[in-house]
Amino acid sequence: MAYSYREIVVDHDLKLVMLRPGHAEKIFQLVDRNREYLRRWLPWVDLVITVADTSVFISRTIDQFEKGRGPQYLIEFQGAAAGIVGFHPLDIPNRNAEIGYWLGEEFTGSGLVTRSVKQLLGIGFRELDLNRIEIRCATDNEPSNAIARRVCMVYEGTLREEEWLYDHFVDHSVYSMLHREFKRQFDDLETND
Repeated sequence: MAYSYREIVVDHDLKLVMLRPGHAEKIFQLVDRNREYLRRWLPWVDLVITVADTSVFISRTIDQFEKGRGPQYLIEFQGAAAGIVGFHPLDIPNRNAEIGYWLGEEFTGSGLVTRSVKQLLGIGFRELDLNRIEIRCATDNEPSNAIARRVCMVYEGTLREEEWLYDHFVDHSVYSMLHREFKRQFDDLETND
């Protein structure tokens, strides 16, 4: 699998930059400012205590990419670190993947994740030769569910008590898109090198 999307310019305000060690401080600061907000849906927030914890995460994403198992990107909005979007490690034999994402609260409501996910769909189907891409999110996380619907993913069902979130289980909605559906719906989507 050869692809080289180090930086994707989505539009004049939005850029996706492949994660690198130099991003650790700004990602940590974003998490630290948004702990209460992010903790509502993300189980890892309490484990990110120092910049070094963020550096470990970035090292894992670089290793994932180098093994051909999918990129992770910093979402940059008007030059500021806004969040993360990327592939959980690809299931290469079955040609499928899951997209994950999060944003700092101050960046929500601007369509940043929707536009970013569309770019990842293009990378996944056009460059990585995937057949299926999914999004899983807590059923009560309406903004995340809305993103999956906005990019025309198909709702497949609910995974009951799928994730332990600090002190309780949450159900997950599962959405997916197949390569043939992408071609029908987004054939005009251009991904940038």
